[in-house]
Amino acid sequence: MRYIYGITNKLNVMPVTKLNYKNKDITVLWQPTVCIHSGICFKGLPGVFDPRRKPWIEMDKATTEAIIEQVKKCPSGALSFSFNDTTDK
Repeated sequence: MRYIYGITNKLNVMPVTKLNYKNKDITVLWQPTVCIHSGICFKGLPGVFDPRRKPWIEMDKATTEAIIEQVKKCPSGALSFSFNDTTDK
């Protein structure tokens, strides 16, 4: 489990519960406290999902469509995605 360190480098007690990874089209949300570490994401798309790497998700290693299809296979729901807002503001 990952933890956030404060300015003084002391360990805060709250674990990281959500991490976002983006490309131009989508944002993948990973919830480490929900993850059951089945390895399905890594086995299906190892260029994108590699738990040995930091950051462990690299969104530029596959097409958006391939990432979406792999995220949909997550058995725990720890991985999810949303489409980025592409409207001009």
